[in-house]
Amino acid sequence: MIVTLIVICEVGFWVLLAAGLATRYLLKMPRTGMALLLCEPLLEVVLLVVTAIDLKNGADPGWEHGLAALYIGYTVGHGHRTVKWLDGHAAHRLGGGPPPPKPPRYGMARARHEGRVWLGSLVGGAVATVLLLLAVWYVGDAGNTDSLWSWMFAAWRAVGIHGLIALSYLIWRKKDPDSGSAVAARDPEHVPDLLVRGAGKNAASPGGQPPDPRQGHARNSA
Repeated sequence: MIVTLIVICEVGFWVLLAAGLATRYLLKMPRTGMALLLCEPLLEVVLLVVTAIDLKNGADPGWEHGLAALYIGYTVGHGHRTVKWLDGHAAHRLGGGPPPPKPPRYGMARARHEGRVWLGSLVGGAVATVLLLLAVWYVGDAGNTDSLWSWMFAAWRAVGIHGLIALSYLIWRKKDPDSGSAVAARDPEHVPDLLVRGAGKNAASPGGQPPDPRQGHARNSA
């Protein structure tokens, strides 16, 4: 039953999201659309309550209970960012708004972006851990809680892997090719020879032409 409810919550998440965005931008009813979007957290509340009731009725803690905790944690950590990203695209495609800004691709800006995304995974792992610990405490010593502990370790293993990926953007920062070409153009070694020859001509005479040696000889004879 828990697995079926997780599938229903996942489908309901996208249905409510599509209905909320369509109501906001197609039907021009922003308040009603926002109300539909705010119903998203209710799905996680329903899943949490049903999971607790299932355990209270004597169900042995299984992988489905741990999966429910991870699903709730992921929604808490990344759900807001997902909704915001889709809302920006819907405002552009359906509402005639400006295109949403793309995430940075280079340098420290990209590293900060990846760090913020990783913080969402960290929050999700913390929420899942709290829920799993509550489930372990609720079951007590009478039940087998090994599956709950294994899901807890799996959550933090995923957080750690994501953290290493985010850290790689900080250590090996990708340089912007446009900024690199601009620096090279300012290097005197890369100045075209034509400009160097032009500068030499300008320094030789005010008109940019080399002085006539016959004129100098005539002045010396005078």
